[in-house]
Amino acid sequence: MTDTTSPTAVAAAPTPVANTHVMVPLALFALYIIWGSTYLGIRYALESYPPFLLAGIRFLGAGIALFAFLRLRGVALPTARQWRNAAVTGVLLLGFGNGLVCFAEQHVSSGIAAVAVASMPLFAALFSGMYGEWPTRRETVGLVIGFVGVIVLNLGSGLSGSRLGAIALLVAAMSWAFGSAWSRRQDMPAGPMNTAAQMLCASVALLLIGYGSGEHLPAHPTARATAAVVYLAVFGSIIAFSAYLYVLKHARPALATSYAYVNPPVAVLFGVMLAGESVGPYDIAGMAIILIGVGAITLARMKRQPAGGR
Repeated sequence: MTDTTSPTAVAAAPTPVANTHVMVPLALFALYIIWGSTYLGIRYALESYPPFLLAGIRFLGAGIALFAFLRLRGVALPTARQWRNAAVTGVLLLGFGNGLVCFAEQHVSSGIAAVAVASMPLFAALFSGMYGEWPTRRETVGLVIGFVGVIVLNLGSGLSGSRLGAIALLVAAMSWAFGSAWSRRQDMPAGPMNTAAQMLCASVALLLIGYGSGEHLPAHPTARATAAVVYLAVFGSIIAFSAYLYVLKHARPALATSYAYVNPPVAVLFGVMLAGESVGPYDIAGMAIILIGVGAITLARMKRQPAGGR
C-alpha cells in the first residue's frame, strides 16, 4: 500500500487544496461585487415585475438552466433526503431571504435594503448557539454593537418611513442566517446540483406565494426591467449563489458571511451613482455601527478557530 503521508505523495496531489486557495478568493469577489449590485438590479426589475413573482421567475429560470446543464453532463440526481434538505434550505435562503428583500425594496432604497441585510451575521452568531456554538465574550460584544446599529438604522429616514419594509428585511436576514447554519449540518446535493435544487424548490414556493397573493406578470414589461431579471438570474443566482455555497463549504463560516459587510457599501455606491439614491446621517451611522459589530464577530471567530479549521 502506498504511503499517502510521505512528502512525495503529498506533493503529487496538491490539487484540491490549491484549487481551494484560488477558488475561494474568486468566489468571494463574486459575492462582494455581484451580490452588491443585485440590490439595484431588484429595484430596476420591480419597475415592471411584482416582488414574489420576480423572485420566483428568477430562480425558476436559473434553476432549470443549471439543472438541465448538470444532467446533460451526467451529474446524478439528488436523493429524496437531499431534495428535502434542499427544499428547506432553498425556502429559507431564497424564499424568505430573497423574496422578502424584493418585497421590501418596494418601500426602501436598494442601498438601505443591503445595509439592513448586513445584520445577517449577527443572527448567524445567535443561531450557531442552537448547535452548541454559543458566542464568546468578544462575539457578544460584536452582537450588542451590531444590534445597536440596527436600532440606529431604523431611526433613519430610509427605514422609518416603512415599518413593514424594515420588518421584512430583518426577517429576511434571520431566515438566511438560520438556513445557512442549518444546511451546514445536513446531507445536501453535491456541488452545483445543490444550487440548482435549492433554486427549483424555492421558485415553486415563491410562485405559489406570488399568485396566491394576487400578483400578476406584466403584459408589457420595460426592457430595463426584463434585462434586470436576466442579470439577477444569471449573475445573481447561478454564479454568485454557487459561489456562496462553495465558500460556505470550503471556508470558515465567518469568511463565508463576510460578504454581508462588503455588500452594503457596494450597494449604496451603485444606488447613489446609477439610480440617484440618497442616504441620511442615521442611515450612514447605522451602517457603520452594523459593520463594526459584524467585523468584531468575524475577528473573534477567526481567533477562536484554528488556522486549518473550516
